[in-house]
Amino acid sequence: MNADKLVYNADGLIPAVVQDVMSKEVLTVAYMNEESLKKTMETKETWFYSRSRQELWHKGETSGHVQNVIDIRYDCDQDSLLVLVQPEGPACHRGTYTCFTESLLSKETTSEKSDFEILRELTATIASRKHERPAGSYTTYLFDEGIDKILKKVGEEASEIIIAAKNRDKRELSWESADFIFHLLVLLEEQQLPIDRMMETLRERHAK
Repeated sequence: MNADKLVYNADGLIPAVVQDVMSKEVLTVAYMNEESLKKTMETKETWFYSRSRQELWHKGETSGHVQNVIDIRYDCDQDSLLVLVQPEGPACHRGTYTCFTESLLSKETTSEKSDFEILRELTATIASRKHERPAGSYTTYLFDEGIDKILKKVGEEASEIIIAAKNRDKRELSWESADFIFHLLVLLEEQQLPIDRMMETLRERHAK
């Protein structure tokens, strides 16, 4: 669709939901006008319109935490945007990976997560560690050490799985399998390979 067909509000703005293409975590919600959308499409980095300052702003211009645009989608009414990005740092001005860090629901009222929701949550947590690099975090340590360390850990955990299976130790096998999946997800984040790509491969193989 031509961008001219988009529907802007009375102020000439359209809401833009920014989502990490890797983790699927919603990073922020901002507004664009025609000019900021044009700049976003031209530079492949996010530009927004500040309603408070009444001016364009380039995400990461001062902090360096730019958002590399992978795709821009629009909804069925053509009046809102979904911007898929690969962020190069925290999305929030407070230094957090996402602006959405607080919950209105207590843990007691939140329903039990499905297996895939747990993987999604873990993937998002790993992504936040990569961008925020909190001190004392094991995940931060892995990203700081780099690809060789991550690959070494993936190999070690795979070996531990083999040993646990050979020993018929189900408890150890469960533990080591969880460790392997964690380190595999760290590797996928380091390689910027979305978990959806892996799931799509599984679906293709299953279909055959």
